[in-house]
Amino acid sequence: MLIQRHQLAYFLPNTFTALNMGCGFIAILYAFHGEFYKACMFIVLGAIFDSVDGRVARWTNTQSAFGEQFDSLSDLVSFGVSPAIVYYFRFLTETGRPGMVACFFFMLCGALRLARFNANIDKNKSDYFQGLPIPGGATAAISLIFLSFTFPEIAQYKPLTVAYLLFYAILMVSNIPFPSFKKSEWVRTHKKQVLMIIFLIFASLFINEEIMIPTIISFYVVASLIYWLTHLKKFEGIFDWSDEPETELK
Repeated sequence: MLIQRHQLAYFLPNTFTALNMGCGFIAILYAFHGEFYKACMFIVLGAIFDSVDGRVARWTNTQSAFGEQFDSLSDLVSFGVSPAIVYYFRFLTETGRPGMVACFFFMLCGALRLARFNANIDKNKSDYFQGLPIPGGATAAISLIFLSFTFPEIAQYKPLTVAYLLFYAILMVSNIPFPSFKKSEWVRTHKKQVLMIIFLIFASLFINEEIMIPTIISFYVVASLIYWLTHLKKFEGIFDWSDEPETELK
């Protein structure tokens, strides 16, 4: 019985990871059929599953190298491949090769972001992500799609949609610090305020997700960039460990 419970504990977080990947796959299928709202909502659902699997692994003390790699592969499907395809079919089918290249570049930057994170996972002890996390990049991509439902004229400005996607792709592989609330001291010492903020966010998403999802991710990115630009000295050398050469295994 104890062995079965132990095996179940390892199985549970990987189940959420698989559900995350499944959401990305379903989003791609919906994109092929032109059902972009459903595709975007499945990417959002995948992000929810992605936020759960790591917490479940920590709660059950079942973190493993396998789980980390599986999670990254799942994230690449759900937040790299899936949003790139959905974005392409929504905005860039008429642009030909430039649109294909832009979407591939977004997917590539997402893969590089995940590879860099995995390579430095044991070194990163800061309260900041090195570059925009790939779920944030995916959320930014589908945010413009959500906005295009309310403002259809967005789809007519092809150079704008290409530049928007490239901008967020570059943010993912940049060295710009983005806050990681998992390790935030303020979050640990202001739990009631954090719960209230989370409640307000979910309430606003329930009222109008097509406007609030773009608003939330834009606020996070813009606020992070402003804070970085106004505190450059504070962040000097914060990610220098990522450039250290790997030691040879003996």
